[in-house]
Amino acid sequence: MSESSPNRWAERLADVARASLVAGLVWMGVDIASAQTIDAKALYQQHCAVCHGEQRTGAMGPALLPESLVRIRPAEVLEVITHGRVATQMPGFAQQLSTAELAALAAFVRTPVLPTPRWSDEDIRASRVFHPAPPGEPAKPRWTADPINLFVVVEGGDHHISLLDGDTFEVITRFASRFALHGGPKFTPDGRYVFFGSRDGWITKYDLWRLRVVAEVRAGLNMRNVAVSGDGKWVMAANYLPHSLALFDADLNLRQTYAAATLDGKSTSRVSAVYDATPRNSFVVALKDIPELWEISYDPQAAPIYDGLVHDYKMGEAIAKPGFLGVRRTPLDEPLDDFFFDQSYRHALGATRPKTGDGAATAQVVNLDVRRKIADLPIAGMPHLGSGITFAWNGSTVLASPNLKGGAIDVIDMKTWKPVATVPTPGPGFFMRSHENTPYAWTDSMMSPAARDTMTIIDKTTLQPVATVKEPGKTLAHIEFTKDGRYALASVWEMDGALIVYDAATFREVKRLPMSKPVGKYNVWNKITRSEGTSH
Repeated sequence: MSESSPNRWAERLADVARASLVAGLVWMGVDIASAQTIDAKALYQQHCAVCHGEQRTGAMGPALLPESLVRIRPAEVLEVITHGRVATQMPGFAQQLSTAELAALAAFVRTPVLPTPRWSDEDIRASRVFHPAPPGEPAKPRWTADPINLFVVVEGGDHHISLLDGDTFEVITRFASRFALHGGPKFTPDGRYVFFGSRDGWITKYDLWRLRVVAEVRAGLNMRNVAVSGDGKWVMAANYLPHSLALFDADLNLRQTYAAATLDGKSTSRVSAVYDATPRNSFVVALKDIPELWEISYDPQAAPIYDGLVHDYKMGEAIAKPGFLGVRRTPLDEPLDDFFFDQSYRHALGATRPKTGDGAATAQVVNLDVRRKIADLPIAGMPHLGSGITFAWNGSTVLASPNLKGGAIDVIDMKTWKPVATVPTPGPGFFMRSHENTPYAWTDSMMSPAARDTMTIIDKTTLQPVATVKEPGKTLAHIEFTKDGRYALASVWEMDGALIVYDAATFREVKRLPMSKPVGKYNVWNKITRSEGTSH
């Protein structure tokens, strides 16, 4: 590559960024002439950089990168810049800036940062904050609830966490979280500690018994999720930016980073997801841009790893790599966007979203022992396998997954990998949940403009809908059950939302707690026991 090639590439990226900015401003109603004269970058440096960082990577305030804002509507971004955010240090700028300048800033923070920001091991280590336990702190809860029937509720509206007693449905405490948590909280095996991951890369370790933050660290600039090992000793973070995995000990000291790259290092990838596979003593990792599934064992006795083809000495076949914390690669035909495990943890079931708007999604079964794909999953539309569930049916075990595009639930026999039923729903949904002690599975239709207010309840024996619950005109989503499966908790996914407690047998509302867009709630017992009715 000639020396001028990188410069030409940077110039092209800059042109794309400028074009994106102008297009965004025009979309917001600013005329082209004004859009081309406003220096949005200068406005950002003057008004925003002190809190959000010169490269928009975050400081006192959250990162303002396109990857971090992907789930936030442009109108929401404009609203916050204009009027600020209640109960935070984010002020509004309606009095200092014109309508066109406000729109310019809102569009600017959704454009790529050039050059691409970097985040090194040294940056990770420097970001860590640790709060030691006070002298003489007792190792017992400060409250009297059942410690394994707690719910951790993520309130996305104002970025808070509520800790809920799963027996009385009373809030034990409420505390501020990092901006835009994502990927679901993960618990240590005893249920005492929970780890949260945010889109802008922060991991927070929180003591549920003593109600305090233990440690925080920034693993990356844009993070997908975190996973906690089955023995509670390791935490792994999956990053979009940089293209990496970061491995920490239980107190969030960095132990190692992994470049998400092909074996020869020529191609890198965003990391789609990392999940713990406790029965295998390993983390399993999906890459978004490279057709590989990785397994990283935290078993000190793990078998050695042999990369490359047989007798391919250039690839180091004759020299084994340590199996402990090493990368064991499974080649695939195409990358996976997300996946989940069967109950044996021998298989990863993953989906790949379409590469074009009119393309088709695909789903596949990967055997982690033989390290290859063994079946295609016959699921139409765009399955959201990360929220799939499994349950017993007719002497077999079946998989049921919500669908982001189709108004139906496909049910697949996990012995034959063939469809056994298609269950109609009012519209496409995102979450599906059940419990071992209930005969029903609940699924939302939150992706449907017309049916987002409807939750469908499915009989797991007949594989037919038997009831619906509704919250007219509002988004009703994300079910989670109590430890014993007697109650189902749903979210009214609105800024002035609520948590609704339903009797899981009669489907009647038992209690309603006002909350600020409760995007998810997570029962400690169901998570640490890897319940078949919830995501892992």
